[in-house]
Amino acid sequence: MKTAAFFDIDGTLYREGLITEVFKKFVTYELVDERLWHDEVKPSFMKYDRRQGEYDDYLIKMVDIYRQTLIGLSNEHVLHIADKVIQQKGERVYTFTRNAILHHQKQQHLVIAISGSPLELVEAMASKYRFDDCRGTIYMTDQHGIYTGEVIPMWDRDSKKKAILELALDYDINLDESYAYGDTTGDFTMFELVGHPFAINPTRELLDKIIACEKVKKKITLIVERKNVIYRMNPENMMLVE
Repeated sequence: MKTAAFFDIDGTLYREGLITEVFKKFVTYELVDERLWHDEVKPSFMKYDRRQGEYDDYLIKMVDIYRQTLIGLSNEHVLHIADKVIQQKGERVYTFTRNAILHHQKQQHLVIAISGSPLELVEAMASKYRFDDCRGTIYMTDQHGIYTGEVIPMWDRDSKKKAILELALDYDINLDESYAYGDTTGDFTMFELVGHPFAINPTRELLDKIIACEKVKKKITLIVERKNVIYRMNPENMMLVE
């Protein structure tokens, strides 16, 4: 059986949210009214950025506006924008995660991205970092390649769990010997399924879930990367400060 390493992208490999970069390109290319960014999305982002709001609240708003914006657009436009985003922003990643990818590749482990970002972006990022396979949120198109507004998500726990179990069957993966890297509660089921989970700069909500689950708490490693320093922590000996 094979060993795999499953990586979330946003906040785990990439230091922000790739979907935000795509939305900014929509504005640049005049595919969307700039007021949508300033009036709908930016306020939620600013609250999160100032630590006065939750990341998940910002993400939900971003995804909803992104879905609405896509309706009627051609898949060709989005693929072009996705390639541009990865060309310009693809190096903006965490050192620990980039090194982890290289380590697993040297060990000849399967390296697989499972991300809530749009599949077009995930595929472009996976290609850049030579992933073996990837899964992302699918924004559906009609027979002419025009987005319909229908979505098959990959940002929630159930979707990621289903994806890992399907990949394990497809590739004959030993999950007990495998690894998972994530940063939010959407990644928690990945941590439950594998033998070696890593929480990268985890949200408070994810930390709460880890601490409450003995099974995960005993096997997980916490990684916090700030500036050029990487901290490795054991949650069993960690004290949270309000």
